[in-house]
Amino acid sequence: MNDNVNDTEYIFDPAGDAGADNEAEQASVMIEAQGIKRCFRLGSGEDFYALKGIDIKVPAGKLTILKGRSGSGKTTLLNILSALDEPTEGEVIVGGHVYGDMNEKEKELLRRYNIGFVFQSVALIPIMNAYENVDFGLRLAEYKGNRDARIREVLDLVGLSSRMTHYPNQMSGGEQQRVAIARAVAHKPKVIFADEPTGALDTASGLAVMKLFQELVYKEGITIVMTTHDPKLMELGDVVYEIEDGEIVER
Repeated sequence: MNDNVNDTEYIFDPAGDAGADNEAEQASVMIEAQGIKRCFRLGSGEDFYALKGIDIKVPAGKLTILKGRSGSGKTTLLNILSALDEPTEGEVIVGGHVYGDMNEKEKELLRRYNIGFVFQSVALIPIMNAYENVDFGLRLAEYKGNRDARIREVLDLVGLSSRMTHYPNQMSGGEQQRVAIARAVAHKPKVIFADEPTGALDTASGLAVMKLFQELVYKEGITIVMTTHDPKLMELGDVVYEIEDGEIVER
């Protein structure tokens, strides 16, 4: 393990130390994936390539959308970008850190302190109210600031300051997803990864979540990478990559 990494903090910044020739360009890129392939061994013994050589750059402080139908490879790519999975070939550089040079402890610290996750299945704890669900996330991230103030701040940011004592079964699907987003951003991560965050929502609630993501980018300076199959959401992204059969489609 890298001696510069301790057990309580893992900080990166988009400028990083990956050695780009153009410092200004490097500082504007939060995530870079180069030649990403992901192979799965099927039950028949055949190899299936879910990703076939992906090259993308995710700008810092922007909303990047990975668009594609079910089975296109977008979730596989999201999992690799967020260090939840490893590529069969290629490398990912996040905030100046090459995943391939990091051990599992370093990746775990990176995810805990610098990454937030939002999923289609909201995964709120049912016996905790909105305030307690956000607080739980802060405790896991060992947040060192004023937890009460931060919880109230992010619940207000997502428009739920009046619902903080409500439990998941007392909230709509859209409200639950907003609590999940508040929990994901509360510890002030550098990057949010969201896998189909609007997939289980009606159109109005889905658009509200997208508008919230735009606000988070603007107000909190967070980099957001999300997947979707909904073409109506494309225009809301700063950068859009379309994925088809494991490859980036040039339009």
